[in-house]
This record gives sequence, C-alpha cells and structure tokens, in this order.
Amino acid sequence: MVGGGQLARMTHEAGIPLGIRFKLLADTPQDSAAQVVSDVVIGDHRDLDTLRAFAQGCDVITFDHEHVPTAHLRALEADGIPVRPGPDALVHAQDKGRMRARLAELGIPAPRNRIVRDPADVAAFAAEGAAGEETDGTAADGNTPAGSGSGAGFPVVLKTVRGGYDGKGVWIVRSADDPTAAEPFKAGVDVLAEEKVDFARELAANVVRSPHGQAVAYPVVESIQVDGVCDTVIAPAPGLDPDAAVHAQELALRIAHELGVVGHLAVELFETRDGRVLVNELAMRPHNSGHWTQDGAVTSQFANHLRAVLDLPLGDPRSRAPWTVMANVLGGDYPDMYSAYLHCMARDPQLKIHMYGKTVKPGRKVGHVNIAGDDLPDLRERAAHAAGYLRGTITE
Repeated sequence: MVGGGQLARMTHEAGIPLGIRFKLLADTPQDSAAQVVSDVVIGDHRDLDTLRAFAQGCDVITFDHEHVPTAHLRALEADGIPVRPGPDALVHAQDKGRMRARLAELGIPAPRNRIVRDPADVAAFAAEGAAGEETDGTAADGNTPAGSGSGAGFPVVLKTVRGGYDGKGVWIVRSADDPTAAEPFKAGVDVLAEEKVDFARELAANVVRSPHGQAVAYPVVESIQVDGVCDTVIAPAPGLDPDAAVHAQELALRIAHELGVVGHLAVELFETRDGRVLVNELAMRPHNSGHWTQDGAVTSQFANHLRAVLDLPLGDPRSRAPWTVMANVLGGDYPDMYSAYLHCMARDPQLKIHMYGKTVKPGRKVGHVNIAGDDLPDLRERAAHAAGYLRGTITE
C-alpha cells in the first residue's frame, strides 16, 4: 500500500485475519500505518525509482491517497505490477477537471462547472449561471462540460484541480469584487469553478468492485460536515426515500463500472431540496464516510477493499444494526487522550474507539468512534459526547 496514513493502518488491520502480508510505502516512520506494519519502506511516492523498488515482490499495489503521479502508475503497469485502481480510473479522483468532464459525458448529474483562468473568468462563469445560458449541459466556451445543477450566479466555489481535501484547496467567492477570487490562481495551478449548490444535506454512496466485475453497495449514508471537515456519519441516511437510496447506489455502481474502478469507491453526493442527487467528489480508496462499516457492517470497507484488489469474492455489505453513527475525533488542546478512555469506556461499554496514533494537533483527525443500535437520537448523543470528551471540549 502506498501511503502511510490512517486508511492504510485500518486496511492493514483488516488484512490480519486473512494472513495478508502487507508492505507499506510511508513518508516517515511516525506515519499512522508505519507504527503498526512490520514491512515499511520510507520514501517519496513521487519518485519513480522509489516506487519501482518498493513494488518488487508485491502481488498488487493499492493506495491510501490519490497523489501518486499518473505517469508513474503507468510505468509500474508496464513493469508488470498490478495497480488497483489503475491509472485510467484513478486519474478521475486525482484531477477534478477530468472527473467533471467524464461524468458529464456519462450524463451523471453534477453541479454546473468549468475550468476558469482568472478572477474575470470566475465572474463570467457566475454571470452565465445568472443568465441561465447553459441549457445543454455544456459550458458556454466549450471548456469543461458542465453538470445539471440548478444554481445561478454568486456565490461560486473554486477548487484546485489537483490536491486538496477536508476543505483545503477550496474557496468560496461571494461577489465579482471578492478578493478571495484571486487566491487559487496565485499557485499557478488549474482551477475549477462550480456553482454553490443550495443542498438539503450531503450523502455518500460507498461501493466496492473487483477486477472481474463483482460489485457490492453499502447503505447510503448522511455525512455531516463542520468547517469543511466530516464530523458525523449516519448509516443509513435518515429519512432517505428507499427509491432514492437505490438510485444513489446504482449511480455509484455505474460510475465504478464506467471508470473501471477496482477497490473501494466513495461517491460524495449533494441531496438537493427537490430530492435530486448531484455528484460532488469521488475517492478511490477507503473513505471517512465508510468508517462506520468497521463495527456496523457485516464486512468493513477496508476488508472489502482488500478482497477487491486481490480479486477475492467480496463480503456482505449489509448493516448489522438498524443504525450506526460514526463521529470523528479531532485534536484539540488536550493531548492526553488515553486517560479519557476511562471515562468514555465506563460511560458507554458499547462504544468502539479507533485511534490513529497521530500527534494531537488542533483540528487534526486523530481518530473516530462508532456506536450501533436501534435508537438514533440516543446514538447520536453518545457518539458526540465521546468524540467531544476525547477532544477535550466536553469535560463531564
């Protein structure tokens, strides 16, 4: 696995019962997964020679992030190393412009969007929406095809085409003279403009697909964001019409098939106020919106990702309980989380705590908690209390 973060750590954990020998390419020995994996190579995933040396003896290469250069992945494939997901699929999670263009070709609903060159182009993009000029699903200048959102004018969301996560690499521009519009262009990278969707809530459809085309779909979840970071996930999404849930699962399965995804695919969605869903982002790896599956599903996203990339039969994705709530634990000013276990475990013996071995920093994801049962309001309160106590924002 390339990448030593918490996703690699939890994927390694899922492989232990299967006897899978796990090799890790990490940035530092202190990386979350490097602390628990026995076979660790420290090196730069952007260096082709490092990747080639790491891949020797591996049956398959997979990832806990999308940052390996596409050309390097093609070189590994040319060397005869299976790469899953492959570069032709993964590029759609690496490059938001490519992703939007391909989804538009497939007729997948998404926010109105196109590549912009400078702040004046951002203003022009907003004006196009305000005028209602884009009725054929294609950007007015023939640039990146647009989606089928219904937003118009300002505010506009700007995203760097590559990189960015948890609110990083994202700007909200609220008017033509907003100085924020200049910020993304200072780095000299491509910038994608999107309408700011007035959505009712955010959903996520998680699916897993194997090389021979077997695929499974997890229940669609609601993802609650705070300051651009996932705070809480509820599985299944409360109040979601069953037909709408099936539609979202079918949409994710279709995307996985059309893009040739092998492994786990998270499709982040906006549910609009009129009940439609628009595709927001794609992630081709285990995902925060699937962490609930560790304790709430028959087979976790991590176990099924491993099964998929090794071309093993996939496991049952169904829920074990009527509801599962996942709450992220973010770092605060209280670094000694271990002593907080005494309170959390004594207060709630059913609580499942998953910590990542990270140094505590304010706002940094350092763990999550899961709780499952049949009383959703009670589960939400218990998950929020545990996450808050571990962070130090709740003291009793």
